[in-house]
Amino acid sequence: MEAARVRRRRPLSGREIALGLAFCVPALAGLGTFVFFPLFQAIFLSTRGTDINGSPSRSVGSANFAELLTPEFGQILLHTLFFTLFVVVVGVVLPLALAVPLAQRLPGMRVFRTLFTLPFAYSASAASVVWLLMLDPSMSPVNWLLRLLGGTAPGWTTESPWALLTVAWATVWVVAGFNLLVLGAGLAGVDEQVLEAARLDGATGLRNFFSVVLPMISPNVFFVVVTTTLTSLQALGQVQVMTDGGPNGSTSTLVFSIFHNAFENGNNDYGLASAQGLVLLIVGIVLAAVQFGVVERRVHYR
Repeated sequence: MEAARVRRRRPLSGREIALGLAFCVPALAGLGTFVFFPLFQAIFLSTRGTDINGSPSRSVGSANFAELLTPEFGQILLHTLFFTLFVVVVGVVLPLALAVPLAQRLPGMRVFRTLFTLPFAYSASAASVVWLLMLDPSMSPVNWLLRLLGGTAPGWTTESPWALLTVAWATVWVVAGFNLLVLGAGLAGVDEQVLEAARLDGATGLRNFFSVVLPMISPNVFFVVVTTTLTSLQALGQVQVMTDGGPNGSTSTLVFSIFHNAFENGNNDYGLASAQGLVLLIVGIVLAAVQFGVVERRVHYR
């Protein structure tokens, strides 16, 4: 009986507590510097006006948030949600469809994997320039192919809704490389014995993929869904380089509007930009809550 008793843990000494706190200091300092301080500063600035020199001035209460209650800001939110949804869906489904054949041990697959993942090494600005060159009316291979097929090329970056779709595709092109690496790693970890057992049970083709393979790589899929969502919400370089928010604001997303109000509109309206930044934070929290509260329930962790 005596041996079965759980030994009571001795209380920590002052030296051990101090040592534990010391190990926490770097992490807490990083959180305070790069997370909590900017957050509190954004909350403070969202309640301030801007003087003629572009510096925060008097308190304006909730006036900056009231200024967001306009049809124009509603359009910005719709652009942001459409852009995010498009990039997440296409940026996950397309790499997943490519990862399956690229996971096969066939000649030349390594070369194809390298080519498909190469755009991940590009910066957003560099990728945007590449797409501008590919869609330039005077040299665009895409326009040439459309004319060859008897079609007419639209203004990819100058007409709505093509401009927003073009920027979204450029973003997919960048994130697809990273997603392909993650999903390919998940497919490489699928046990062949499990697949063989599924085949013996009659699971072949798409049924085998959706019933066996996809549940086994669901943690990888969930990871790329979350990271792609964060990337699309923060996509600024693509919009700025390719369209600068045009035409007529049809590609103005929330993060672009924040940057424009804070640094480009001539007034340095940090108060309005901070209010928009808090809205972006709320959008991100809501999407994360949906993903972790609903989507993660379908994830099968091994």
